Amino acid sequence: MPPYALTPRNIQIRDNFDAIAPKYDLTNRVISFGIDLHWRSVAIRQLADMRPGGVVLDLACGTCDMALEVLRQKRAVRVVGADLSRAMLGLARKKLSGRSRGADARITLVNAPAEALPFRDGAFDAVTIAFGIRNVPDFKAGLKEMLRILNKGGRACILEFSTPPSKLWWKVYNYYFFSILPRIGGLITGREAAYRYLTDSVARFPDAREFKAAMVETGFASVSYQLMNGGIVSVHTGIRP
Repeated sequence: MPPYALTPRNIQIRDNFDAIAPKYDLTNRVISFGIDLHWRSVAIRQLADMRPGGVVLDLACGTCDMALEVLRQKRAVRVVGADLSRAMLGLARKKLSGRSRGADARITLVNAPAEALPFRDGAFDAVTIAFGIRNVPDFKAGLKEMLRILNKGGRACILEFSTPPSKLWWKVYNYYFFSILPRIGGLITGREAAYRYLTDSVARFPDAREFKAAMVETGFASVSYQLMNGGIVSVHTGIRP
């Protein structure tokens, strides 16, 4: 595969995540009231039928919260974590090295953009991405890469923020997400602008139905989604036919 030249948007996103990396896990726990761990757990349950000995690719792996949840639920698998931010990967390595039961030996980390993954066709049994697909500048190119690296029958599991169907709940969520959350993120990390970018990226991203349509258009089969917490988060799944 030819080298992938990062676009200005890729670089901006990478720099944002590099800046907030040191306090990323703490901020996630605070701004989600700890519910983000439950969301990841629900998402990984969608891989319940994956064979033992399989290999999972976790895109936008960050500090490996999602990858570690894969190992917690699926002990007999291996995980490759890929992320654009080297700062995040550095923190992930420290986290894994401090874990027992050899987590660092079962998770391999790679620095790569989601639009151009350095893996052969059909290399993985499953692919996951948590709150990262909206940060892929060309998310449809990211979906195509996810489809390409899956083997036949392999499952994609995508966890992402969404738009609540209830207008009342949307107003409450909208106020917290766009007025309160960036301030909390800024207080913890000193980088309020980075969290305003994150909330803006949610506003620009398709809702659950539109994203399902994009997965179908990309070529995924048996595409479905599950809404959680009134629709503020959705878990999308699809299979490579």
